[in-house]
Amino acid sequence: MLIMGWFNIYAAVYNEEHKEILDLSQRYGKQFIWIVATLILAVFIVVIDSRFYLFFSYFIYAGVMLLLMLVLVLGKEINGARSWFEFGSISLQPSEFAKFGTALGLAAYLSNKKQDLTKIKSIMPAIGIMLFPALLTALQPDMGSTIVFFAFFLVLFREGLSPFVLVSGILMVILFFLTLLVDNFYLETGLVVAALFLSWFATRNLKVWLLGLVMFILTGGIMYTLGHFVFRSMGNEIILLITIVLAGILYAYYIYSKKAVALLIIYLFLLGSVLYISAVDFAFNHVMKPHQKERVEIMLGFKSDPHGTGYNVNQSIISIGSGGFSGKGYLQGTQTKFKFVPAQSTDFIFCTVGEEWGFLGSVVVVGLYVFLLIRLVILAERQRSVFSRVYGYGVVSILLTHFFINIGMAIGLVPVIGIPLPFFSYGGSSLWGFTILLFIFLRLDASRTEYLV
Repeated sequence: MLIMGWFNIYAAVYNEEHKEILDLSQRYGKQFIWIVATLILAVFIVVIDSRFYLFFSYFIYAGVMLLLMLVLVLGKEINGARSWFEFGSISLQPSEFAKFGTALGLAAYLSNKKQDLTKIKSIMPAIGIMLFPALLTALQPDMGSTIVFFAFFLVLFREGLSPFVLVSGILMVILFFLTLLVDNFYLETGLVVAALFLSWFATRNLKVWLLGLVMFILTGGIMYTLGHFVFRSMGNEIILLITIVLAGILYAYYIYSKKAVALLIIYLFLLGSVLYISAVDFAFNHVMKPHQKERVEIMLGFKSDPHGTGYNVNQSIISIGSGGFSGKGYLQGTQTKFKFVPAQSTDFIFCTVGEEWGFLGSVVVVGLYVFLLIRLVILAERQRSVFSRVYGYGVVSILLTHFFINIGMAIGLVPVIGIPLPFFSYGGSSLWGFTILLFIFLRLDASRTEYLV
């Protein structure tokens, strides 16, 4: 991957006046230096005693959190984000190193007395370990790296977190996009209808079900009358929300007396969904920056801005599509040669693969990542210590998220949030961060017969 990435960086920023691939004045020359330094770093990591990573995991986590705080004050602002430390001609991005630090911190916590993730008291500290670096990264602001830290939830599911949380997370993603695609009132009304059907299946008692339905209709009728004829300032969404709350209060006695847990879950899901829709709508219209909104709207097809915000993705899709089945050939990509795709050596490096190596080359690259991820899962499952297994799944989660989002950006499946393709994209910080992340796990795997925890 390193070699393929290096040659594709050469193609992406190829300069007729600097044809030497080892020309240190060009990005491909600088990347070679980073690759050599990476190999030295990898050797250094694997010769350290594996117990070092266990015993000093919290110190490493605290260290990278300190770096994330310092960069907010001492970092250099680039493209509106204060995410970099600059040392002469070298720039380092702490968020890349925070990923392996967070993986170590989470592994240390979950391996401590084998935390029970069915209990809130065990879940909350684990979530705190993940969300603290996400918050600091969001303050830079670097929303791409912020999202990556949420990948650690996959580790929690492997270690016993309820699948209900995973299902809820998937439903939240679906609701997020439905909120942007469908009028909120109609969407919330649909959720109410769905909740009523689920309540029928949960109770199978027509009398009880009709009682709840009548309570909801009467409460809704009263609120509609007050909202449109008395206060005259309440929108339909507010009326529906208040109706759900009041109807739930009136119906609470039955739920309590009959210990109808299923009905309580359905009601809380409905109420939470309506509140979530309102929160998404508010955040999208009042919190997200204009360029972030435009990227989401372009992805959903609301807007077409091929010469503005959508330029990167549009040119990326053209570049990949123009490669056809077998590609145009190395250094023959016209989109690449004439610099139509911005950031092609970093966030959009996959465009070079698609254009010059075509569908076949793209399948090879994707296949390499899939093979790597499957192999890492196998290695994680064979670990004898909880610490090593948790850390292994942390590695898998981070690499999977980067792989999916980066290639998804290049082909227009996800909004452009600017994260690199592991071991392919140009950049020393990301390359070092991924190398440390991966080789710590390889060191732990090499010592799997030793008792860690």
